[in-house]
Amino acid sequence: MTRIAIIIGSTRPGRQADTIAQWVQRHASDRSDATYELIDIASFDLAHLNEPIPAMAGAYEHPHTHAWSATIASFDGFVFVTPEYNRSISGALKNAIDFLYAEWNNKAAGFVSYGVEGGTRAVEHLRLIAAELKLADVRNQVAVSLFTDVSNGEVVDNDRQTGQLHEMLDDVAWGEALRTLRTAT
Repeated sequence: MTRIAIIIGSTRPGRQADTIAQWVQRHASDRSDATYELIDIASFDLAHLNEPIPAMAGAYEHPHTHAWSATIASFDGFVFVTPEYNRSISGALKNAIDFLYAEWNNKAAGFVSYGVEGGTRAVEHLRLIAAELKLADVRNQVAVSLFTDVSNGEVVDNDRQTGQLHEMLDDVAWGEALRTLRTAT
C-alpha cells in the first residue's frame, strides 16, 4: 500500500499547521488509495543543520537525523502543510527538509498552504526546493485562508476546498508509480 506522510511544516507556538494537517488527515482517512500519516517536524527536535557532512552524502552523525531519515525514507509521497511566513515557507520546515537528500528522491509531493492570503507564495518556494530534491511535485494544491477558511480552530469544509484537496491527493498517489525509480538506484 502506498504510504503518504502529511508533514506539519511549522514548529511555532500557536501554529495553525496542526489544525490544517488534521483537516487533511480527516479527509485522507476516507480514501482507500493509500495510507496517510501525520508527521510533525516539531517531534524530531532537529537542531539548526548540525550535521557536519552535507545531506547529499547520507553520512549522518546525530540520532535525531537518523530518526528523521528513517521516517522520511519509509514514505512514498508527502503532503506538505506549510504556512506562509514572509512570503516563503517556515525556517523550521526548510531546516527539516535540508537535513536529508536521498530520502526525498523520486517521491511525489503535494502542498496545502495557509496564511492571510492562502500561502501560495510559500508553495512557489517549496516547489523549487522539491525540484532540487527530485520530488515530483503535483500541480493541484490547496490554499487555506486563515480569514475565510478557518473558524473556531477548524477548517471550514466547503466543496471547493475539499474538491481541491481530493484532486491533490489523487495526484500524490503517483508516489506508488515512482517506486520503480527508487528501487532502480
